[in-house]
Amino acid sequence: MKRQRLLGYVFIAPNLIGMMIFMLIPALFSFYLMFTDWVFASGESPHFIGLDNFKMMVRDDLFAVSVKNTLLVLIPVPISIMLGFLIAVMLNNRVYLQKTLRAFFFAPYFTSGIAIAFVWMVLFQPANGPINAFLRSVGIAEPPKWFASPDTAMYAVLIMMIAGGIGYNMIIYLAALQEISSEQLEAAKMDGATFGQLLRLIILPLVSPTTLFLMITGCIGSIKGFGMIYAITQGGPANSTTVFSIFAYKKAFNFYEMGYASAVSWSMFLLILCITLIQWAGQKKWVHY
Repeated sequence: MKRQRLLGYVFIAPNLIGMMIFMLIPALFSFYLMFTDWVFASGESPHFIGLDNFKMMVRDDLFAVSVKNTLLVLIPVPISIMLGFLIAVMLNNRVYLQKTLRAFFFAPYFTSGIAIAFVWMVLFQPANGPINAFLRSVGIAEPPKWFASPDTAMYAVLIMMIAGGIGYNMIIYLAALQEISSEQLEAAKMDGATFGQLLRLIILPLVSPTTLFLMITGCIGSIKGFGMIYAITQGGPANSTTVFSIFAYKKAFNFYEMGYASAVSWSMFLLILCITLIQWAGQKKWVHY
């Protein structure tokens, strides 16, 4: 028994060591740094300043902008979940080219995020992009400039995030739908239940744990989102797409303000924690196990 236990520790040791080196130790160091004014490029040692970094954040207009934008990127989460669910319901039935359509919708999820970002750059290109070409063809003489304008850049980001989340949500819902007993659905149909009633009274309650999972992971992923937004806009134009992660990145690696960047990162963690706890507490009213 002891030998088996030791063997188990040996197998999980690489993951534990990697997690400690690349996650736990940096997180603890960052927790210490958020109470300092350490500027990496200065060559000086960290100096303890207490909660001054958080006082600076309250007065920082760009921090307020990043909070607003971070809350905005939560909007695509329920929309992409709803669309993913509807597509999953459709593709759970026998439809023409069912497997091809599943692969088509899921393809963006396993494709490189940076590659997808550059595809969206082409689609939203103001002068010659396909989206604006279509808008001109239907009579809109001056279509939006999308990523090139501070007024519309965030809208383009939200559209990109909605489209990017549909495939993953669809696949997870498909797995949940295939676990629903066909006998239960057939019995409801024999009792005269319409498709809408099946969806509202049977299917939605049975997949509610999946919905909770997608809501929690979707919100976490959106708040932490960095790569695709940074690849296209770097937080611009005029900071119109600067979110928590980009704001922290710029403070850390553009201005080398490691103490302030650590405080911003832990504020992002607290936001994620609060939203997750609210969702977890609210599940009692609508999640059925």
